Amino acid sequence: MFGVWAPGEEVAKLTYFGIYALQHRGQEAAGIAVSDGSGVVVYKDVGLVSQVFDEPTLASLRGHLAVGHARYSTTGGNNWENAQPTIKATTSGTTIALAHNGNLVNTAELAREVAERGLDGGSDGSTTDTSLVTTLLASYPDLSVEQAALQVLPRVRGAFSFVFMDENTLYAARDAAGVRPLVLGRLERGWVVASETAALDICGASVVREVEPGELIAIDEDGLRSVRFATPDPKGCLFEYVYLARPDTTINGRNIYSARVQIGRELAKEAPVEADLVIPVPESGTPAAIGYAEASGITYGQGLLKNAYVGRTFIQPSQTIRQLGIRLKLNPLRENVRGKRIVVVDDSIVRGNTQRAIVRMLRESGALEVHVRISSPPVRWPCFYGIDFATRAELIANGLDTEGIRRAIGADSLGYISLAGLISATEQPKTRLCRACFDGEYPIALPADDMIGKHVLEGVGRRVSVGMPSVPAQVAEGGAPGPSPDHELENDEADLVASPGGGDKPHHS
Repeated sequence: MFGVWAPGEEVAKLTYFGIYALQHRGQEAAGIAVSDGSGVVVYKDVGLVSQVFDEPTLASLRGHLAVGHARYSTTGGNNWENAQPTIKATTSGTTIALAHNGNLVNTAELAREVAERGLDGGSDGSTTDTSLVTTLLASYPDLSVEQAALQVLPRVRGAFSFVFMDENTLYAARDAAGVRPLVLGRLERGWVVASETAALDICGASVVREVEPGELIAIDEDGLRSVRFATPDPKGCLFEYVYLARPDTTINGRNIYSARVQIGRELAKEAPVEADLVIPVPESGTPAAIGYAEASGITYGQGLLKNAYVGRTFIQPSQTIRQLGIRLKLNPLRENVRGKRIVVVDDSIVRGNTQRAIVRMLRESGALEVHVRISSPPVRWPCFYGIDFATRAELIANGLDTEGIRRAIGADSLGYISLAGLISATEQPKTRLCRACFDGEYPIALPADDMIGKHVLEGVGRRVSVGMPSVPAQVAEGGAPGPSPDHELENDEADLVASPGGGDKPHHS
């Protein structure tokens, strides 16, 4: 997400470059809302930022404030109706446009409130938690948008970083746990809010600070004002440090690239092996592989070449192309790996399909041994806070121990960093991190009696079984999880690249 309040600037273009810099966080749809003070206009479509917008379109989006979004779905399918920013008009004539990063856990409850109050939450065909929140914000005709937000935000549960606007004011809000990042920046003639500091760098804004957990910010011609709507209890997502955020982003004062190199160093200490060459699975495994090589003394090099132009495409592959599998994205450098003992460093294993294909390719290219090292602990639990992980039954680490996973992917050895080692590398206190996908401790309570899941507003959901007090909450089997979209799936199975479904890596909104 990206938002800007800057009279006299080309806010649509600034927003375009902002969400372009955040494209790694979502590749399904893109949208920009702008206001010139008299009305809000939204332009959005399915596709990448560069596919949705061109010069004439951006030139037509004129105003002094804007909100942009690059979508990765965690509630609601991948269609135009669910693209963001969502837009609603109040009965008093104010228009609200809202963008969301994260995922709510009380979506069913909010949907019931919208229905019981006779609000038109789904009249536009949308099936997202974002649309429900926008509908509720627009449902208080006697209150300002700021006052309405203070009524709605305390009732919204889950992970959310919101950037929204009306005709004259830019707003930003972050849930009390601060699961997803959100930062505030300063332009010479205005203000910017964005999901990552890297987006501020792109548009020439200086970093001011993070939006605090439980904080609502409003920016207009009177300046910036802030109010607390919830008591902060920080629980930032640990997986941001492993995979989600750009390496050139800073979260809580910790540069992500430096953290990932340190993760690699810790991994080398915890899972050493005799080998000739350390290679990354590009690009997400690169910093950790550099750290692993540095700490182990093993030579670092390239062994897998990534096709930079393979991403989300609208061309469906033939069965012949599907059988090529991961080679659409990665191809081994045979001269580099032939006759060598290889350590291949990746960020995570979800289902195991990607790693199995990589090990096979390296062996076919002449590698004598293939040792897999993973810069995160085993992923055993699904995420309900903005990452579209597989169901628990599909997570390979849920049913197999490390030796079982090693056999399944065909590696000579397999090593993960420990949870303690990963946390140490982030330089954040354990108590300020959400570690649910690794240890099953969900910091935001999941609903005991409601349906939950990506397609809950489309009539398909999963029950959440909390279990005994000593047992972490988990997903009960049942329901259809539905397809997952492509996030910038660094190592996704290539036979899934061309469609929005499937994949071995997690995805997020």
